[in-house]
Amino acid sequence: MNTNHPKHDYRLLFLIGTPKLVEQAETLFSAEDVPLQYHIGAQGTASGEIIDMLGLGSGNLEKTILMSLVSKSLARDMMDTLSRKLYLGTPNTGIAFTVPINGGVSRLMRLLASMEDTEITSERMNLHTMEYSMIMALVNQGYSEEIMAAAKPAGATGGTVFHSRRVGSENATKLWGITIQPEREVVLIVCEKSKKADIMKAINAAYGATSDAKCFLVSLPVEDVCGLH
Repeated sequence: MNTNHPKHDYRLLFLIGTPKLVEQAETLFSAEDVPLQYHIGAQGTASGEIIDMLGLGSGNLEKTILMSLVSKSLARDMMDTLSRKLYLGTPNTGIAFTVPINGGVSRLMRLLASMEDTEITSERMNLHTMEYSMIMALVNQGYSEEIMAAAKPAGATGGTVFHSRRVGSENATKLWGITIQPEREVVLIVCEKSKKADIMKAINAAYGATSDAKCFLVSLPVEDVCGLH
């Protein structure tokens, strides 16, 4: 292997906002020659209380999730640029946050890097210093509002819902002794790390794997965040 290849620490940068805001963000990313960008359409229906909770100000819940792979240094610069030029944190805008790459994800990134003749390594990070977390709840269709309603009293201030479809072996599902709908809803909640455990416990107590919702919960550390109310 060529030891002269540059080594970089990478982050996944998420931007969740209106389609128009994400379109504006694309221009900013293009100016920095960010090569990898993934778009996920997010559309949900919610009660008036949930709409107020999300700070949307209207019944239009159409959102787009923009996910980009960027170096650590560029991630900090992009977060600052997005905050300043897109006015994140003001009503009807969006939220941006970064997730450090390590473990299995870093191996995937090294595979991507091998296709670009660049080596990517994962740094040792002190996760205890990170103040925010991203909670991802995978739940049967029709339960996203209930998930948010359970999360709110525990400290959640907002969330984003998008739809997914399970693919893979039926044997893997049977191995865990659960039945999961092929069509699922995914609820993303960014919160202060100190509130993560309470939010996850509240969701699991009401809509865990033994309930009709069949909710599966995971959390990831968030390094930087802007636009969070």
